[in-house]
Amino acid sequence: EVHLVESGGGLVQPGGSLRLSCAASGFAFGSYEMTWVRQAPGKGPEWVSTITKDGDRTYYGNFVKGRFTISRDNAQNMLYLQMHSLQPDDTAVYYCAAAILGSYAYWGQGTQVTVTS
Repeated sequence: EVHLVESGGGLVQPGGSLRLSCAASGFAFGSYEMTWVRQAPGKGPEWVSTITKDGDRTYYGNFVKGRFTISRDNAQNMLYLQMHSLQPDDTAVYYCAAAILGSYAYWGQGTQVTVTS
């Protein structure tokens, strides 16, 4: 059975940092591109970042502006998103997703990130 389980979300003040984790199981993690997508209240999904299968290339949404870093550990089947300089606009549920051949195959249940003073 496939599982993607996000963790690490929480409440943080503006300017703060969080590290999100996504634990994968039940599929060949190293064969999939991995992506973070977020959804803010009342808004549609927004792509955050993608990392290639081997972790050699990373891509970010324009709004990231150098504040986030995506990484993965294929030996541990883990995906990460290190987030710095968080702002209220970053408040959202953050989801990890596995993609292969350009299609999302698996999604996690999400972790809430709330940025507020």
